[in-house]
Amino acid sequence: MGQGNLTTTVTELILLGLTQSHELQRFLFVVFLLIYVTTWLGNFTIITMVITDHRLHTPMYFLLANLAFIDVSDSTVNAPKMLLGLISQRKTISFNGCIIQMLFFHFIAGAMVFFLMVMAVDRYVAIHKPLRYLTIMNRGVCQGLVVGAWLGGFSHSIVQIALIIQLPFCGPNVLDNFYCDVPQVIKLACADTFLVELLMVSNSGLLLLIIFIILLISYAVILVKIQTHVTEGKHKALSTCAAQITVVSLIFIPSIFIYARPFHKFAVDKAVSVIYTVVTPMLNPMIYTLRNTEMKNAIRRLTHLFQHKLL
Repeated sequence: MGQGNLTTTVTELILLGLTQSHELQRFLFVVFLLIYVTTWLGNFTIITMVITDHRLHTPMYFLLANLAFIDVSDSTVNAPKMLLGLISQRKTISFNGCIIQMLFFHFIAGAMVFFLMVMAVDRYVAIHKPLRYLTIMNRGVCQGLVVGAWLGGFSHSIVQIALIIQLPFCGPNVLDNFYCDVPQVIKLACADTFLVELLMVSNSGLLLLIIFIILLISYAVILVKIQTHVTEGKHKALSTCAAQITVVSLIFIPSIFIYARPFHKFAVDKAVSVIYTVVTPMLNPMIYTLRNTEMKNAIRRLTHLFQHKLL
């Protein structure tokens, strides 16, 4: 760490991407382009429905619309660069661009982690205090929780970047990944990074593990409450909680695998990274929202309205 006063000489990083096979690159480009377009369509549909349909102006759908916005933002940080790398011979990113990418990635991903806690709170209140649900989860409270989630993500991101930028980067500039992330970038530093890695694991991995355990416990409490006390709408409540547990697991388990261990490379790291940076933002709207009866009905109403206007 005593080398922290060295001048940064690395101005550009080379991204090796997902594969070196040109045939596989073209195939992956088509696959991930379809995933990215589907991500936009699914999440944009949710946001549009919640804004335009007054029947969806409820706390749960307000939060789901915000989650859809986070999903689109999360996917957009890394997916376009990955797609460009799959069809371009020049797989590079400037050092400053790398820092900015990490800043926004951890900002949005951190906001998502805290936002999933907000979703759990919403379900807890809905199940345990059904008669007071709309009073407790009023617009001001919902907006405050959303702002709090974004502030939590921003704080997490700032800590990550602050630990990175004080390191000297004067040597290797090859990054064996399709985007810039802390575990790989930190290994390029021309200094002893043991203490920084330990702080990174604490700030990311340990935090993820603790929040994941808290969420699992909270959902277990909710499920017990549903089974023992809820009679009307039990199936819908169970379905909603099961969907949320699925999304939480898809986000947290791959993230914990990457961040809650010393930064050593494993063969499956890239595949795991693809799951929570590209695939999960597409699956969230399908699991969480688009299969809901209320959302399906809202889509039908809007479709019929457009058809009526066209005729």
